[in-house]
Amino acid sequence: MATTATAAMAAPSTEEVNTTGLAVTDDTVTVGILHSLTGTMAISETGSVQAEKLAIEQINAQGGVLGRQIKIIQEDGASDWPTFAEKSHKLLERDKVATVFGCWTSASRKAVLPVFEKDNGLLYYPTFYEGLEESHNVFYTGQEATQQILAGLNWAHEELGAKTFYLVGSDYIWPRTSMKIARKHIENVLHGKVVGEEYYPLGSTQFGSLINKIKLKKPDLVFGAVVGGSNVAWFKQLNAAGLTFKKQPMLTISVTEDEVLGIGGENVEGLYSSMKYFQSLDLPGNKEFVAAFKAKYGEDAVIGDVTESAYLGPWLWKRAVEAAGSFDVDKVVAASPGIEWNTSPHGELKVDENHHLWMRTRIGKWKADGQADVVWESDVIEPNPFPEGYQ
Repeated sequence: MATTATAAMAAPSTEEVNTTGLAVTDDTVTVGILHSLTGTMAISETGSVQAEKLAIEQINAQGGVLGRQIKIIQEDGASDWPTFAEKSHKLLERDKVATVFGCWTSASRKAVLPVFEKDNGLLYYPTFYEGLEESHNVFYTGQEATQQILAGLNWAHEELGAKTFYLVGSDYIWPRTSMKIARKHIENVLHGKVVGEEYYPLGSTQFGSLINKIKLKKPDLVFGAVVGGSNVAWFKQLNAAGLTFKKQPMLTISVTEDEVLGIGGENVEGLYSSMKYFQSLDLPGNKEFVAAFKAKYGEDAVIGDVTESAYLGPWLWKRAVEAAGSFDVDKVVAASPGIEWNTSPHGELKVDENHHLWMRTRIGKWKADGQADVVWESDVIEPNPFPEGYQ
């Protein structure tokens, strides 16, 4: 992107910029992309792959990184956490990639984390997540819990008058930990009440019993974290049961434009999402990003929050490598805190010493056309992955 271009620089010697045996030559540097291209999570992760490839293509068009063109080795995590771990071993130990852009679910991230820490690899992780983690080897380009969950619940309490809540999620670490944090905030800070809490295995398609329970309990707000392909069945069944969002307000932390494309806008009209990014943002950096994305992937392509977060990864890595003057992981990590990008697609951001980003939270209200109107926006929120009282 023109707004993020850095001056072309003469390529320093390979011996100078690569002292740890990474896949760097005089004219190329190899990176990994590791996402689910198959399985229940492919509906969510395909956009991340597209965004990372777009960013890398743009960076290469500007001259690459330290005078080197970026080459990609792509692997499929196949919505299976052991497969993610296996593929990360390959990328780091056999392919010697300089960095990896990848994972989506917290389960996949937790599966690969020991590998990255053992091999001193570098991962840019794009998904909003539960927090409670900080690693020398990971940069988190999505929101953590205080930025997404707490800000979203505060908004629902203040603007919708929500006092009773029904918590719903997929059954793995991110939704369960997120709902644990949500429950503590609801009960201890908002002084509200949780009237139900349910979890369903990834890939579940039967939600009739849950819908009946919600009808019976009549909560002020359903707070949702259902992920992947299950979202299609969940929202279609809600709509078929007459539980529209005019009747039953719902705030989700897991539905972006990518999911809505599969669910159908008519099935989410009136639903609220708490995200840092929506495709409809009226910002110069976003207009440029959306135009480039559609030019590459077609006018019908949509861009969700995690897709945008994935796009940030290669650009932040490029900036850190060039600040460090090296591809060596420890030098790139040391050069990263303080990096700012005020014209990113979602607006201002800054890399914190805890490897998370300073960013805004927004509440979007979904329309039948599959896009969201932003109805609320926070100030820039400092990342706090270990909030006191929520662990």
